Amino acid sequence: MNGRERGEKRHRGVLLVISGPSGVGKGTICRELKRIYPDVVYSVSATTRSPRPGEVNGRDYFFYTEEKFKDLIAKDAFLEWAKVFDNYYGTPKDFVDATLRRGQDCILEIDIQGALQVKKKESLGVFIFIMPPSKEELLRRIKGRGTEKAEQIKVRMNKVEWELEQADNYDYVVVNDMINTAAEEIKRIILEEKGRIAGDISCSAENTSC
Repeated sequence: MNGRERGEKRHRGVLLVISGPSGVGKGTICRELKRIYPDVVYSVSATTRSPRPGEVNGRDYFFYTEEKFKDLIAKDAFLEWAKVFDNYYGTPKDFVDATLRRGQDCILEIDIQGALQVKKKESLGVFIFIMPPSKEELLRRIKGRGTEKAEQIKVRMNKVEWELEQADNYDYVVVNDMINTAAEEIKRIILEEKGRIAGDISCSAENTSC
């Protein structure tokens, strides 16, 4: 590895992939994390679902038609994409790559299918699974959102068992009992990972045994 390559690697940001069952509170945790750790960049995903009340295009999601989304799939414009409950979701590849090259840490808040895709491509990513305190609490939270009909809630809950089993594929599991506590734990994970990566790169650059 030459000096330029070492420098590029040294300054590359950390990719953080955060996911878990629908309704577990991923978005709320990420907003709190952004508040207590403002240096992190929150990647905006694309979706074909309709905006929920209060959501803004380009801030919460890029809201695309199904036709446009499929065109971007054909152009390999997504780091990952998945079809979930009749809607498409994806992570714009260029945005994430540019953020990491600038040396900024980037969070992907995505569904489990997408996270498993990313893990196959980005082996250096840090994967964090958000776990509900219990399935009963998860059901209460989904109902509390008031955004889905009873049949949609039933479909989601039927998938929960499989979703919870996927936690074994992640580097860390964080239980979302209290939002601020979960966000603080993720911040601690980020700082530990940054320190570990910096140490690994330093050892490699100096060609010493660590």
